[in-house]
Amino acid sequence: MGTYVVTGSASGMGRAVAERLRADGHTVIGVDIQAADVVADLSTPAGRRTAVDAVLSTCGGRLDGAVLAAGLGPTPGKDQPSRIIQVNFFGVIELLQAWRPALAAAERAKVVVFSSNSTTTIPAIPGRAIRAMLDGDGEKAVRILRIFGRAAASMAYGASKIAVSRWVRRNAVTRDWAGAGIRLNAIAPGAILTPLLEKQLSTPAEAKTIHSFPVPIGGFGDAGQLADWVVFMLSDAADFLCGSVLFVDGGSDAYFRADDWPGSLPARRLAPYLWKFKRFKSFS
Repeated sequence: MGTYVVTGSASGMGRAVAERLRADGHTVIGVDIQAADVVADLSTPAGRRTAVDAVLSTCGGRLDGAVLAAGLGPTPGKDQPSRIIQVNFFGVIELLQAWRPALAAAERAKVVVFSSNSTTTIPAIPGRAIRAMLDGDGEKAVRILRIFGRAAASMAYGASKIAVSRWVRRNAVTRDWAGAGIRLNAIAPGAILTPLLEKQLSTPAEAKTIHSFPVPIGGFGDAGQLADWVVFMLSDAADFLCGSVLFVDGGSDAYFRADDWPGSLPARRLAPYLWKFKRFKSFS
């Protein structure tokens, strides 16, 4: 049995994952703003440091896996764009960077980061805001997004999920992660029936918008089923899974982007490897 850390463990999909892991006999260190083994506010640098230190102290320097499920949705509010970015992006990457040595100590650790199908279904998210986050400048990202007014929170949510997904893909294939035996991947849920979604559905205007969004198979996803996917991504069966973003969204991403991806790699990106391919072909 292994030792896993799950952020956002007190509710929704994070709670479902933590419960499933515990039911399977694993040790789970839950992190949340309340009702968790480690109580920490991931929207602040001090809160993130609390989470980092407490988990490392509890796990004894070894983690078999991590699930970064804590996140804020696109609810309106003056300070919400900043809080969304702090939790959804910095509340993921700062923790993972600090926990990386403990994950490497397990030799075959798995990490699952919660992304979202909002990465591909929210239009016109400014690339400058995404780049600012990846450069570590959350304040600049907020300034860029504030021009969207009441829609700033939704744009911040989409931008934060794109940024964290790109961070996952960039880092997953590096020596520090793949080379250290750590498999780093992301899962991108669609509309999952969690307390947050239930709250949104209780507001007629929001409910109308949610129900009008295309979900080809219909209905909403189940948090328990998402937990099953995450547990698979933490298992030995996922040893060859690296840098992937897995969409579990009832078909919404495919509905909007059936022809956008996959796409061929530009030749200029492949050029340094062509000689290896030719050499391989000569022996086949």
